[in-house]
Amino acid sequence: MQQLQIPPLEDGEIYIGAIGNKTGDVYHLVLLAGDNDSAPQQSQIEWAKSIGGELPNKLEAMMLFCHAKNQFKPEAYWTGETLIDPDEPEDDAWVWYQYFSSGSQYFVHKFYQLRARAVRRLPI
Repeated sequence: MQQLQIPPLEDGEIYIGAIGNKTGDVYHLVLLAGDNDSAPQQSQIEWAKSIGGELPNKLEAMMLFCHAKNQFKPEAYWTGETLIDPDEPEDDAWVWYQYFSSGSQYFVHKFYQLRARAVRRLPI
């Protein structure tokens, strides 16, 4: 088994692990410091960018639940992933979220107010 070298972390950051996407790209996932109070998804996207990160996708959110649940309040947190309805692919009003009490993932309208944490992705 090959050992990956963990990248340097800033104060308060937590290394979550290595992850790959469906195109074969592999990257390090790092949870940034800070937990933002409830706000609509677009506001949370802007907040995440302001601290040098992004909202996690669904797979990353599940990794965060599995490997860093104690870093989250037992509440719902936004992902950056829109629900794609095959019947209405242009409708971007619904967004996935991760519930950090049960580990469930659901979707709600992007104007709901949910908490947020930001991640950064570093290529391997």
